[in-house]
Amino acid sequence: MASPADTSAPVSSRARIGARTLRTDRWWLPPLLTTLGLTTFVVYATVRSFMRTDYWSAEHHYLTPFYSPCLSDSCVAGSSHFGTPIGELPLFIPLAFLSLPFLLGFRLTCYYYRKAYYRSIWMSPPACAVTEPHRKYTGETRLPLVVQNAHRYFFYAAFLITIINTYDAILAFGGENGFGIGLGNVVLLANVVLLWGYTLSCHSCRHVTGGRMKHFSRNPVRYWLWTQVSRLNTRHMQFAWITLASLVLTDLYVWLVASGTISDLRFVN
Repeated sequence: MASPADTSAPVSSRARIGARTLRTDRWWLPPLLTTLGLTTFVVYATVRSFMRTDYWSAEHHYLTPFYSPCLSDSCVAGSSHFGTPIGELPLFIPLAFLSLPFLLGFRLTCYYYRKAYYRSIWMSPPACAVTEPHRKYTGETRLPLVVQNAHRYFFYAAFLITIINTYDAILAFGGENGFGIGLGNVVLLANVVLLWGYTLSCHSCRHVTGGRMKHFSRNPVRYWLWTQVSRLNTRHMQFAWITLASLVLTDLYVWLVASGTISDLRFVN
């Protein structure tokens, strides 16, 4: 009788396709749109992170998430909600240099984004039945893809930064004239809610809440948390894209208000 191991087919290398593609549809369109979307966000976020202007509205206490937390003496007065333990920074270092690398690492190692840029940028594979440029597949065992294994640690940092963004949004309800509500408050609050949706729907969060548990019945609270996170997890891709848009829109709104280009629409005070 053959052993269970005998039923597995040996695989020594990846499937080889002689033709460039066996597809007749526009398989290249989704990877192209993904590349354009991610590139647009990266370019915008990079430019804004180095501008150092119009990121804080002193009148309404609006702080863009691209500059939070601002902990340097280089930050404009009022924008440092946690003090300025760091001295002046040279222009080639973003003012939010303590948070941006972790947020970038969290996004880059996110399970959805891996799927997105593996297919669109890394081209491994670009699509089913399409030849890929890599001769050898090493998975996530070598540089640069071995960094993907740090995703759970980036999640912890992103969770903390989302708390900070929430704190910023709450402080924004108290401007120079005291408590008030404006369109900027709605924008900041909506962005934070969406960021929580993206952060909590993360696969690492699902593992933190319910991973390694062998008896759900003995841990009813963690089981409930795990089920809620699991429900969010099914929408992780949508949150991934929506939060890219919400971050840009939030920053753009604060930029326009802080620069005096537009006036904040006020509902209360």
